[in-house]
Amino acid sequence: MRKYIHTTVVAFVLLTVTATSCKKSFLEVVPKGKLVAKDYEDYNLLMNGPSFYKFGNTGMWQAAMIMGDEVSAEEAFLGANSAQSRALFQYDDAIFLPSNVESATSENPQFLQRYLQNLYTLNKIINEVNSANGGTQQQRQEIAAEAMVTRAYTNFQLINYFAKPYAAATAASDPGFPIITTEDITETDFKRGTVQEMYDFIIRDLTLALPAINTSPSFRTRWCKASAEGFLGKVYLFMGNATGALEQFNASFADLTKMSSAPHLYNYNETFGPGGSFLPLDPVFGPNSPFNNQTDYTESVVAAFSYAGNYDGNGFGNDFLSIKPEAKALFGASDLRLNFFTDLFPDQSTIPGGRVRRFTSPYSSYARIGLELPELYLLRAEAKARTSDLSGAVSDVETLRKNRMPATDAAVPIAIAADKNALIKFILEERIREYAGLGYRWWDLRRLSVDPIFSGTPLPSHTLFLTNGGTTQFNLKPERLTLRIPAAYIKAHPEMTDNP
Repeated sequence: MRKYIHTTVVAFVLLTVTATSCKKSFLEVVPKGKLVAKDYEDYNLLMNGPSFYKFGNTGMWQAAMIMGDEVSAEEAFLGANSAQSRALFQYDDAIFLPSNVESATSENPQFLQRYLQNLYTLNKIINEVNSANGGTQQQRQEIAAEAMVTRAYTNFQLINYFAKPYAAATAASDPGFPIITTEDITETDFKRGTVQEMYDFIIRDLTLALPAINTSPSFRTRWCKASAEGFLGKVYLFMGNATGALEQFNASFADLTKMSSAPHLYNYNETFGPGGSFLPLDPVFGPNSPFNNQTDYTESVVAAFSYAGNYDGNGFGNDFLSIKPEAKALFGASDLRLNFFTDLFPDQSTIPGGRVRRFTSPYSSYARIGLELPELYLLRAEAKARTSDLSGAVSDVETLRKNRMPATDAAVPIAIAADKNALIKFILEERIREYAGLGYRWWDLRRLSVDPIFSGTPLPSHTLFLTNGGTTQFNLKPERLTLRIPAAYIKAHPEMTDNP
């Protein structure tokens, strides 16, 4: 059984929005308990902490799920969700307002709190574990390396929520997000820095960690060499460095073979076939798949989860979302990924217009947001296509497709396979087919907005389908590719500028 050290070091909460919040630190720490981490095993158990991989009703990616351009919304169920959900879908300028949620910490979204809480613990581990009692030097270095990769992953989410997409020409001047390297709760001098500085720091953490990190993780929820290399490749790809990305993806696939229990792709032709493990299809919860089962790590290079269900007081809810008709049209009739969608509302009434939505429930609906093997195949395929290895790109994307539909329908069309730009677009559409409604598209939408291949492509709009049969459109402005920083943080640190 997995063991944890929960509040052995310290339990903490972040800035609370009160009349005096502007007097407090960026991190407000509340001690709980008397024990402190001092032994190697203490720090090892800290890395088992579920806050690093299981985000429960915090919904780390729910904002991303709502903002992607592959989704639409249904008025019939929008009202049952929070005002934050509606504001995100409408691409409003201001999201984190007192009027948008019911709690007293309305300007302090839970997903941001969790990320910053995690940074506090990770910094403590990184700064202290090499001086801990017990364990070998190699073991202590492995724990520090895991913490550095997890910190890089955390910072990557923050910079992609609260700063502009990475563009080499402007990254050195675009405002970033504070780089936090201390667990000192008295620290108050937090500045945003630049996007380039944050990406440099993320790459530094990953490259320093790689020589020391474990080849085979003790649990699939903990980072190892293959997952760290794959994630570094993703960072490079988001920076437009396809050559550097491909090198890391190849290294990741090579190191997957060294894991004691390596991930592998589900073959949906089998799992949805007679007697398949994903059956029966529950009319409310959907298939018995990893999206409904947090303990199924079959496809996870490193497993992390974000709640992806109904509004339950966490500030967001996704049950009002549908898949827009243009996105649904990307699926072939034999694509077995369609089984993850339903044409019924949560109350089991029929969604009009032939639209569908991803199965959601308040009990079992999760997006896997760590690094999944299907994504690794698609990321490497994209990197290969961008570096003109078209046959290699086709091979990778077809490897995934053969496990998602009958082999006779899995081939990339010949004309697309021979055209570099068309193939890149096809691979990005494959990412929609694999992850529609789960938040991945929002991150892609951001990076493609500065991609020369997609230059001139207008930013998308969201469609709200009204109960009277009409529609309302909400247009995405360039400024709203970046969320504004909640006012509580700006008030507490006047030297920090907000996004426009």
